[in-house]
Amino acid sequence: MSATIRLQPSGHEVICDSGDTVLSALEKAGYIMPNNCRAGACGECKTKVLDGAFDQGMVLDMALSQEDRANGYGLMCMAKPLTASLDIEFGTIDALQKLFPPREFVPFIVTDKVMRTPTMVEMQLRPLGENLRFWPGQYVMIGDERVGAPLRSYSIANAPRPDGELHLLITKVEGGRTSTWVHEKVSVGDQLLVHGPYGTFVGDPSVETPVLCLASGSGLAPILGLADGALRRGFTWGTTLVFSARTEADVFDQGLMAWWSRKHRTFRSIVTYTGAEPPATAEFTGRIPTMLGQIFPSLEKHSIFIAGNPDFVEACKAACLALGAKPDLVHVEGYFPHWPAEVPPAERLT
Repeated sequence: MSATIRLQPSGHEVICDSGDTVLSALEKAGYIMPNNCRAGACGECKTKVLDGAFDQGMVLDMALSQEDRANGYGLMCMAKPLTASLDIEFGTIDALQKLFPPREFVPFIVTDKVMRTPTMVEMQLRPLGENLRFWPGQYVMIGDERVGAPLRSYSIANAPRPDGELHLLITKVEGGRTSTWVHEKVSVGDQLLVHGPYGTFVGDPSVETPVLCLASGSGLAPILGLADGALRRGFTWGTTLVFSARTEADVFDQGLMAWWSRKHRTFRSIVTYTGAEPPATAEFTGRIPTMLGQIFPSLEKHSIFIAGNPDFVEACKAACLALGAKPDLVHVEGYFPHWPAEVPPAERLT
């Protein structure tokens, strides 16, 4: 027999089919709940149950202490409703997910550093201690004032992983002290102090529309994080990623795009070239705002995520609205030269 999962304080309801866990029911309905192991061992999905009974199944005390259990908490990756309804503490009054409070001076080690384009490096970091909890699409700040590299913001280019690894895409900017420091001074094995997460570029967790992602340059980073998270949780409404590149040398992560395309039939990756001499094999050319109509005659039913420099973002947003996109379904992230840390409002923090 199915049960109703009621999200509080919003009152939104989700049907949990017989045999399903609360986590799987939420994911089927499009909601995002933190999780890693899905086996009652990591504690990422610990949630307070406000009303109703549930079968917790076998979970480790290290993930859910006896005190947690006495206070009404459960691990939703294993919890199955035993009553007709189950009220859980989830999200805000409009059912948006709660965000994690940012932390400062979190030590990470640089585990890898790879040039993705002539001007962009991908840096991979792993935490020395507790993982930095974040949502796909958010960003962190790194720098070292002692060597003249002020804190700068960089989006996380992956979804949360059990090992806590962060991938950052950093373009070397002329005169940019921090990006130059990363490219020329930071080495594999170095320890960096990370601050974050920041930002609210996480979209609507309960979206029930196809998704269109538009990016240029290192603006692809938060888009990769969002796509990674959505595909991992089995998002089935369809995701199209359009990347704008001047030349072939500016295109990267095509192996990942090919893997996603083959593994997830609802995912499609497109590159459009804006340079004077596009490759002979190019299927699309021109700036995204001018060529988007060739792919989508209408965007009325799409949720849209746009990331890149402010001019790119504004031009893409205008083009999407002209193709019928609904303003409240268009989410943007513009990269400014001195992008300040955006701490979410208190009501969004968990």
